[in-house]
Amino acid sequence: MNAPLTSAVNVSGEQPIGAILMAAGRLRADENEQILRLQREKGLRFGDAALQLGVVTTTDIDYAMARQFDYPYLQRGKSNVSMSVVAAYSPFCAQSEALRALRSQLMLRWFNPQAGRKMLAVVSAQPGEGRSWMAANLAVMFAQLGERTLLVDADLRRPAQHKLFGVDNRSGLSSLLHGRAVPDAIRWLPDLRMLAVLPAGVLPPNPQELLARPSLGMLLHQYAASFDVIIIDTPAGEDCADGMMVAVRAKGVLMVARPHVSRVASVRRYARRLNEAGVGLAGSVINGD
Repeated sequence: MNAPLTSAVNVSGEQPIGAILMAAGRLRADENEQILRLQREKGLRFGDAALQLGVVTTTDIDYAMARQFDYPYLQRGKSNVSMSVVAAYSPFCAQSEALRALRSQLMLRWFNPQAGRKMLAVVSAQPGEGRSWMAANLAVMFAQLGERTLLVDADLRRPAQHKLFGVDNRSGLSSLLHGRAVPDAIRWLPDLRMLAVLPAGVLPPNPQELLARPSLGMLLHQYAASFDVIIIDTPAGEDCADGMMVAVRAKGVLMVARPHVSRVASVRRYARRLNEAGVGLAGSVINGD
């Protein structure tokens, strides 16, 4: 993060960097005093003085500034969220910057609440192309933007989002589509305040039939009234018709492909089927995670 380092002086009501780092266990009280002393003596900003003394790292300063600006991300080893959700742990790394650029393009080209475009299904033709990874990280990115974001795992065959976010999968989308009342089906993530996850739930024997029911569209429409952005994870399009059914209800898709895994013919075939079904292609991305 290349933003200017902030002074420890609290002039606008936010918590000082030193206090944030001490609360996180990244800085001792005596080290904070050393930093403040050097800051006063040389007229430095707090972060510059801290780095000069070598008592913190640039990562520590990034963490403190994120807390000052209410930009949530997770500390390693202190969350059930998988480390593969890089946007949640390393929002300033190269992968996260690429995801941030993708988010910007989607905001410009697809998401438009006035036009009723709040939902996006993340799709790919084949397994192993990184749909779930992409859906999870994009959902975190939109939540960090301050958008009330819902991540829906609509892969009722090989769900992954409950594993990526460390949430219980005993109830979820499958139960809701079956008509059961599940008040706590949506799991809010306290440390990523604007993000909620609807896991797939118990794997049903009839996933295609469940996803074909009108209740899926009704459910998504209901959630669209409460959330700014809905990201939907789907099964591989060439494996079954499930992904197509979800995509039609979302009305828009992000197509994911992966070098040395994706077959060009399969991607083109699935894209053509989506287009024939009237689904908008919001974008495509080569996933090199």
